Amino acid sequence: MALWIIFISAFLVGFSGALMPGPMLGVTIDGSFKKGWKAGPLIVLGHGILELLLVIIMTFGLKDFFSNNKVAGFIGLFGGAFLTWMGYGMIKSGIHKSVSLENQSAGNRALMSNLVLAGILVSATNPYFIIWWASTGMEYVRRSYDLGLIGVSVFFVGHVLSDFVWYSAISAAFSGGKKLISDNVYRCIILLLGIFIMLFSIYFIVSGWKMIFF
Repeated sequence: MALWIIFISAFLVGFSGALMPGPMLGVTIDGSFKKGWKAGPLIVLGHGILELLLVIIMTFGLKDFFSNNKVAGFIGLFGGAFLTWMGYGMIKSGIHKSVSLENQSAGNRALMSNLVLAGILVSATNPYFIIWWASTGMEYVRRSYDLGLIGVSVFFVGHVLSDFVWYSAISAAFSGGKKLISDNVYRCIILLLGIFIMLFSIYFIVSGWKMIFF
């Protein structure tokens, strides 16, 4: 993939994890009430530190592992299948209006004292986060590494930027004590991104299939 494709796709696919309700969203909303607009960027900083460590480990610790076409192909299939599942879930949630920003709250309010640490902890303990990096994230790192460290760097920047944009918007919207993003807008964004992610997953699956069988 070209650098600009890596950046744009990493940015858009990154929203698949950022937008969906979960502990990080809850911590961000709670933190916004207490510490204002800076809550989102601080939580993303912690989240990004953990992700950077994962990217470094995958880039330097698994590069020989990635060089095997069969292994790389199965990673592509698994990553694509996980993207398909995420995209389907987003489309279903958007259509059936089963997601909302209303009822998100942090499970551990003690985390509010250190939002960077909160970003690390809620990410490390989230099974969804772990599965994403073990499948889709690993495949992205592998493909980005075809262009060397610059490719991996561009992927990481695009991916983290999606978290920064979304959680900064959330903290800004809730920092004044009033929600500025309506649930209808939220659901439309999830629906459109779900369609994009479903389509992009086909690329991973087809590429993985070719590496295994051709």
